[in-house]
Amino acid sequence: MPVALALLSAVFVVGFEQLVQVKYGATGIVGLLLLTVGIKAKSPAVSSAGAVVLAMLVAGPAL
Repeated sequence: MPVALALLSAVFVVGFEQLVQVKYGATGIVGLLLLTVGIKAKSPAVSSAGAVVLAMLVAGPAL
């Protein structure tokens, strides 16, 4: 059962990354990468930078 859960989790993560790349391009992937690395490394500066990049991409058309 844990193998199935790990496989399902990996499929979800890859699908989400593809969705971000299709919708927001390479900048979206960089923002998502910064956010993920910052959370894993417990670095508030890096995760905040990733969150700001993603927020600017999402709010860009509204500005």
